[in-house]
Amino acid sequence: MVKKFTVILSMMLALMLALTGCVSSTNNNGNTASQGNNTEEGTNEEATNEQESGEVNVYTSRHYEADQALYKKFEEETGIKVNVVEGKGEELMERLNIEGEATEADVYITADAGNLHQAKERELLQAVESDVLAENIPEKLRDMDNHWFGLTKRARVIVYDKERVSPEELSTYEALTEPEWKDRVVVRSSENMYNMSLLASFIDIMGRDQAKEWAQGIADNMARDPEGGDRDQAKAVVAGEADVAIMNTYYIGVMLNGTDEEEKKVAENVGVFFPNQETTGTHINISGAGVTKHAKNKENAIKFIEFLSGEEAQGQFAEANSEYPVNANVEPSELLKSWGEFKEQDINLSKLGENQQEAIRIFNEVGWK
Repeated sequence: MVKKFTVILSMMLALMLALTGCVSSTNNNGNTASQGNNTEEGTNEEATNEQESGEVNVYTSRHYEADQALYKKFEEETGIKVNVVEGKGEELMERLNIEGEATEADVYITADAGNLHQAKERELLQAVESDVLAENIPEKLRDMDNHWFGLTKRARVIVYDKERVSPEELSTYEALTEPEWKDRVVVRSSENMYNMSLLASFIDIMGRDQAKEWAQGIADNMARDPEGGDRDQAKAVVAGEADVAIMNTYYIGVMLNGTDEEEKKVAENVGVFFPNQETTGTHINISGAGVTKHAKNKENAIKFIEFLSGEEAQGQFAEANSEYPVNANVEPSELLKSWGEFKEQDINLSKLGENQQEAIRIFNEVGWK
């Protein structure tokens, strides 16, 4: 049934592409424009520079104003026009697959190393060589074959109710499987990529048997069946449904800096704890980018990713989106600093993708819904 649905979806998307005749893209003003029609008559020198510099076409699952501002800055500094198509990571990956050699996309950006690994395995990305990327991005935050590169970091931490839990009670991810945490833990479903990657990291660090024991222990200690996103886990803690949640730091930042007053109150009433500081370190994941296999503007694509790894762009990611910079020369935002420094897991994030299928099997075996 799933295979049949995928075939139908692929045919529908292919028909849509055939009817449109070109890739529709969103420019930095949020308007939709057709690629290949990037200049207007009478724009004189600006148009000439743009034609000489060319363009870069970006498929991205990120949808932040800060990103749009960076794209505009890149255009101003290089004369290279940035055309943007936004969508969910998996949908854009499938679109790349359907379009094949006909794709206009030069860069694919998405969250989670697991998704980036899938894109690589499906041969949708190509290896690139860049001294700039090698210098700006630590080796563990980029694909071992240079098919993708991390741009921002997020830590998957323990969030706790400040009134009911003392940070002295917390220590490691493994400790949450102990009997004292029975019916006190909330976390997203096993279908969530963040959780797949978390378990995939444990498979690499602990081995399969211990990783399975952890997954079983968490499933046994859940206060309720998994539901909702990361923000919903924090809400459940503050509502008294649980005492701790496993979630990404990024979402706490989004809630604190957002316009939703209720979410802001929730975020103010929880604490952030970085587990495993005396052992293997806290799990991190990334948003990242790769050059598509059939990129028509490969050099521009590399320049674009290099720009996003630079100090200016990294500083803006950190300040505006509550994400940790991958560039070691850039400091985290004041909010992230307020949570303290922490030790990270010391593994190459390619392992998150390589161990993904094993993680899914374990989740199914232990009944993590």
